[in-house]
Amino acid sequence: MDLILQGAAYFQKGGFVMYILLLCSIFVVAIAIERFLYFRQADSGRKFAEDYCNALSNDRWQDAKQLAAATSGNLAGILEVAMQKAGKDAKAVTGFAEVQSGVALAKFRSRLYYLSVIVTMAPLLGLLGTISGMISAFSIFNLQAGQPMAITGGIGEALIATATGLCVAIISMAVHAYFIQRLDHIVTDMEQCFSSLENQVERGAANEVA
Repeated sequence: MDLILQGAAYFQKGGFVMYILLLCSIFVVAIAIERFLYFRQADSGRKFAEDYCNALSNDRWQDAKQLAAATSGNLAGILEVAMQKAGKDAKAVTGFAEVQSGVALAKFRSRLYYLSVIVTMAPLLGLLGTISGMISAFSIFNLQAGQPMAITGGIGEALIATATGLCVAIISMAVHAYFIQRLDHIVTDMEQCFSSLENQVERGAANEVA
């Protein structure tokens, strides 16, 4: 309980910027939770990509088709439809894969831009709190002498706001880096699976089992 009261006291000392930083931190947490749930639902997984590519490389077209149909996620859904199109029109595979993968990646990137904005904005808000606190601290020179606590209080406000801004930026950067790394893995999986599919289509494997 004492820690909560002490934290609330520090929050009040940080000035008005602390309320903006609090909103930013809540926004970061909300985006992190929402993106985590979406990635877990829409990402077919690296294991799927490996098994799918292995099946195609071993000329097991039907096994790869069944694997795509049985797996959830955007990549598996795109490959399932692409393999259906491959049996009828091999030329349609490349165009379909490019369009659908672009749409899927746009959904994966959704809201990640806001995290990069907060990474940049949070330290600037902390700097704004610093400036506000320093102005409050050194405005003592316009008052009567013998009030050193006013100076130290203003400097304390400045330091609290700066530290909070840096903490919010660091957390936002960590969350952003995590999802960007997962997105890179998804892009790699898509490229590998589409490349394997196109190679098999060019070899006529789709027509052989159609």
